[in-house]
Amino acid sequence: MSKASSKAAAAALAAGGKTGVRIVVAGDRGTGKSSLIITAAVDNFPGTCPPVLPPTRLAEDFYPDRVPVTIIDTSSKLEDTGKVAEELKRADAVVLTYACDRPETLDRLSTFWLPKLRQLEVKVPVIVVGCKLDLRDENQQVSLEQVMSPIMQQFREIETCIECSSFKRIQIPEVFYYAQKAVLHPTAPLFDQESQTLKPRCVRALKRIFILCDHDRDGALSDAELNDFQVKCFNAPLQPSEIVGVKRVVEEKLPGGGTTDGGVNERGLTLTGFLFLHALFIEKGRLETTWTVLRKFGYNNDIRLDDELIPSFKRAPDESVELSSEPLDFLRGIYELFDGDYDNNLRPAELDDIFSTAPDSPWDEPPYKDAAERTSLGGLSVNAFLSEWALMTLLHPSRAVEYLIYIGYLGDPSTAVRVTRKRRLDRKKQQSERHVFQCFVFGPKKAGKTSLLNSFIGRRKNSAMFVMTSHAVQLFL
Repeated sequence: MSKASSKAAAAALAAGGKTGVRIVVAGDRGTGKSSLIITAAVDNFPGTCPPVLPPTRLAEDFYPDRVPVTIIDTSSKLEDTGKVAEELKRADAVVLTYACDRPETLDRLSTFWLPKLRQLEVKVPVIVVGCKLDLRDENQQVSLEQVMSPIMQQFREIETCIECSSFKRIQIPEVFYYAQKAVLHPTAPLFDQESQTLKPRCVRALKRIFILCDHDRDGALSDAELNDFQVKCFNAPLQPSEIVGVKRVVEEKLPGGGTTDGGVNERGLTLTGFLFLHALFIEKGRLETTWTVLRKFGYNNDIRLDDELIPSFKRAPDESVELSSEPLDFLRGIYELFDGDYDNNLRPAELDDIFSTAPDSPWDEPPYKDAAERTSLGGLSVNAFLSEWALMTLLHPSRAVEYLIYIGYLGDPSTAVRVTRKRRLDRKKQQSERHVFQCFVFGPKKAGKTSLLNSFIGRRKNSAMFVMTSHAVQLFL
């Protein structure tokens, strides 16, 4: 691989796999769309502009992320409405322009353009740009924040608002930098703007990363562990003074007197402090910091492990898929670890804790919800726990491996499951090596099919989940 292609691959990885960003500029006639694009491309204000520019490409080294940007100008003519709509649907980000010297064009954002994007189901970041800043009435004392705050409250898709002047070349590169940044390092998956908190899936991913970096499993990142984390994610060590500074910031905001509720204890930075730091980065607009961490640990823009990290498993129609011995031993250990009172009864809260480092609990929906036998206390025995995993591996092996990784399995994912030999070979040898069997029950309506299956796992006939399609049954003969 050449140096150029290596750099491009590294840039794409850091940008969540994006090899280019397509930004569509739209707005009312005469709001400065074309002038904005030309000035960004050539760093010079054009004397005259054509009605609509051809696609304009900014070089990959134009911005630090080294991802090429293509800017699409749009027409303001009524007859081009359909074409504009098609361009908006293809956009990675949309820049909506208004003219600072024409207040009516600002009003049109909330009465026409933003509702139009919703009507077209354009679900990408929106950057609102006030052009012609040099022409604004000097007597106007209202700040951009005062003007835009009500609009941003109504339209949460607005990522950033900025004012600029093509004529005076004020904040022109910043317009498309913010648009590119909103695509490569989006806010929505990480942060709830309304509650000003990290979103649950982001918290779960960061918790998993914290645990992976807490090598001695003492619930805190020591200075050495914090430095290892920094080197892994950013290829640069932290100086001792920087570590002290980080912990001081956390302690000031989250004093805990050394308890687990605080951000720092005698052993180092706690999970609470780790999450606080990432919320602080995002609040300060440094989303690229958190995204760099997530992507270094294999997460995509949906905050799930990238598909490339999850092996796929091919099997013939008469083959089956089962967990191999190593992940089964791992799962038994996980059960013992989270069954805190050692009563062979994994309670719902304990099960939730197991999956607290996954994007969600995979067993909250059919066909896994209530598919295994429950104890008298409403929990899962170790056999029921393993049978749920057997069912998930049988039906969705890649998903089973994905969730094994989320909960801490460090073995080779490609060997976590095994494909059994074909059924016809089993019949020929008159024996089977399978440990999991998929059985289908047929019969007329009201013949007792569901009652038969429910009897295996102790579910009563009047159970809310009486009608089931899958049952995970662990039989020992």
